[in-house]
Amino acid sequence: MIRSLRNSKPYITGFRLFIIAYFVFLFAPLVITMILAFNDSMYPSLPWEGFTLDWFFGNGPKKYGIFHDQANLRAIGTSFRVAVAVTILSTFLGTCAAFLFEQHDFRFKNALYFLMIAPLVIPGVILGISILMFANSIGLTLEALTGLYVEFLGPGFWLIVLGQSSFISTIVALVVIARLRKFDRTLEEAAYNLGASQGQVLWYITLRYLRPAIIGGAAMAFLMSFENFNTTIFLVGSQATLPINLYLQVRDGSTPVINAISFLLITGVSILAVLNLSKGNKPVA
Repeated sequence: MIRSLRNSKPYITGFRLFIIAYFVFLFAPLVITMILAFNDSMYPSLPWEGFTLDWFFGNGPKKYGIFHDQANLRAIGTSFRVAVAVTILSTFLGTCAAFLFEQHDFRFKNALYFLMIAPLVIPGVILGISILMFANSIGLTLEALTGLYVEFLGPGFWLIVLGQSSFISTIVALVVIARLRKFDRTLEEAAYNLGASQGQVLWYITLRYLRPAIIGGAAMAFLMSFENFNTTIFLVGSQATLPINLYLQVRDGSTPVINAISFLLITGVSILAVLNLSKGNKPVA
């Protein structure tokens, strides 16, 4: 489409209809889910039975709101702890991988780069099964040889962290690599000429320049870890994360408390996005 040319009325009408249909398709399910969080019904679906806040603050005997639902609160806490651990580990590994592939030349570099991004194209289900089988094989071998049971090699918190970090760290690496490629190396050379040590150059120049990419990669790592399901379901132990707990509730039949959880998550993420957008649009003094 050439913007300087005048468009026909049918084209403009079709364009507007497409925009409306596109955003309805994107946001209608979210809006309906948020509305049903206030539905005075025992089922997380239509029809509308009236307005209530019981699915947020109810304390029984029939309606338990999210703030009194211990199972879901534990799942939220587990997801948060896993996401924090995955964010720290993935950010460290991804940043180191970015430096490895952008600042060093070595044999088989392209092949190793391909292997680094391979987890992104492998289905999460296959990845989860592979990590579980690999960890169990190592754990059983060590137990047979030494008689010791290595807890973090069994399904549970640490195996989830290791499993998620295996592919989330790649995403962080790609984000940091994209910014590192635009870095002006002469800044480092100037700092060395002025007497700065290698550690000072890394901390005050390189990492400071990469800070937006590192923070952005960490944010992506946290969100991807918090909502991950298809890999985590094979690695989880007795403490389920929130996505798995919600899946079990939907499968077995749940109340609109799952809509209340969705409402809180959607609202929280939206507020953070708006705050970040408004902060980014502030004029620089």
